[in-house]
Amino acid sequence: MAALRDPIRLIPLLFAGLIVLGTLVLSLPVSTSDANGAPFMTAFFTATSAVAVTGLIVADTPVYWSTFGQVVILALFQIGGFGIMTAATLFGLMVGRGFGLRDRMATQVERNRLETGDAASALRLIFAITLTVEGVVAVALAMRFATSYDISALSALWHGIFHSVSAFNNAGFSSFSDSVMGFQDDPLVLGPIMFAVVLTALGFPVMQDVRLRGLRWRLYSLHSKITVVGTAALLALGFFAILAMEWSNPDTLGPMAAGSKMLNAAFHSVMPRTAGFNSLDVGAFHDETIMMNFFLMFVGGGSAGTAGGIKVTTFVVLFVLVASEVSGSRDANLFNRRFGGSIARQALTVTVLAASIIFLATTYIASISPLPLDHILFECISAFSTVGMSTGITADLPASALIVLCVLMFVGRVGTITVATALALGERKRLYRYPEEDPIVG
Repeated sequence: MAALRDPIRLIPLLFAGLIVLGTLVLSLPVSTSDANGAPFMTAFFTATSAVAVTGLIVADTPVYWSTFGQVVILALFQIGGFGIMTAATLFGLMVGRGFGLRDRMATQVERNRLETGDAASALRLIFAITLTVEGVVAVALAMRFATSYDISALSALWHGIFHSVSAFNNAGFSSFSDSVMGFQDDPLVLGPIMFAVVLTALGFPVMQDVRLRGLRWRLYSLHSKITVVGTAALLALGFFAILAMEWSNPDTLGPMAAGSKMLNAAFHSVMPRTAGFNSLDVGAFHDETIMMNFFLMFVGGGSAGTAGGIKVTTFVVLFVLVASEVSGSRDANLFNRRFGGSIARQALTVTVLAASIIFLATTYIASISPLPLDHILFECISAFSTVGMSTGITADLPASALIVLCVLMFVGRVGTITVATALALGERKRLYRYPEEDPIVG
């Protein structure tokens, strides 16, 4: 009963319950195209991936699953994405991280309680943005599929809805067997998907700041400024790096015209940050491109959204701390604001825990699988960061490795929210301090 009174414990339990329910429904004969029902591991892995809005799959979604099964998968990542964004936002309000609700002053003292008006405003905005963006993107994609490809109007509408909901929730599931590789030269398909992914990856606090303050940049919260600038910098880095590294690769960008190369480089600078769609064969990337994807996936997107990873704000806080230490500055400052010591410790804790979990999972899977280490590491980072992009080895992994990936997806998606909140809420002052003594570092 204590867990039901504690939202930090309740949220993981609710998501675990949704995974169990999804597993049971996907195990039914009506959920598979052959009407035989899915084996437990297939149903469990797919349900976990959908609820955690990841997108890793062990069975071809449009081929293996029936229409009913695909609708169930869509419902799981819609509920999972909405629930994750809502939980992350409400937890953020609980710890008072300055979301700018009710037009608060940027220097307002942090509070340790959640106001009903703030929660209601947050939920209304999340719901409105979800319906609006998913509807607009679904219509745009459906019209493109129906008018430019050999797809019936009804099928085009289904594909449009499926990809719109999947993109907005950063789920990465596709109703096409090759993801969106069949549209790699079409900006009217890749463009709306990128828009939906980037928007929701920014997170609710940024959306709320834009709604309340428009383009008045100086009024944005520090969180929004860090997220917007950090996201833009990482997208630019990914774009130019992928474009340069894959420009002459005959299996990816090599055969394309210059315009298509830039379009697909832009698409793949967005997707490793949070969503698992791919317009290129990820398994054919050069090693240096795979390394860049490691970095982009690990950092992820913005907080209080459906993106995974350690989050842009976490990475920027650590980067500024390092830069301040190197320059000899006493404080870590950014945008005329100073970072507190608790934020630095929280950022470091989240990063170290994430790296440790990925390291342990990769080591275990490498010990039981003959697959290349870089592909295994890619899969583990993708799972933990709920990216869903894969080099194509998921279905070849043994059952125990799939269970490890399920744990990574669950912990990486639900766990990061609860851990970060617990760290913020669990801070307490002691009535005494030990004598200070510094060990040798480096």
